[in-house]
Amino acid sequence: MKKLVVAAVLAVVVMSGAGCYKTKEGRYRAGMPFSKDTIESRYERPVEQVYQAAKATLEFNGALTAEGSTASGDTASRTLTGSVNKRSLWVQVDEVEPRITRVQVQARKSAGRGDVDLAAEIDKQIALRLR
Repeated sequence: MKKLVVAAVLAVVVMSGAGCYKTKEGRYRAGMPFSKDTIESRYERPVEQVYQAAKATLEFNGALTAEGSTASGDTASRTLTGSVNKRSLWVQVDEVEPRITRVQVQARKSAGRGDVDLAAEIDKQIALRLR
């Protein structure tokens, strides 16, 4: 009975600490899959204007490492990849409705844990650039 309890506890620990998460680019990376890492906002602005504000924010706070675009279904989204304070960031900008643009900011620490505080800070700075 003791062995069964120890094995069950060990399995829970291993399953909660190991796994993969999906980035906004659509790639999978090793890390904690169930930690909160994404902040979403919507703006009544054109996609290009929000994309440029997000790009300037990443460049101001750290380093912009990649730019890309993906087509998912009938909408095209633009994704920025960056690094701020040794943390990985992904910013996805896409059009929800003709005049509504959605921004999703995802931040992860080096160990693969979510960093929702940094994601919220970057999201707030993007909003301030749009004023």
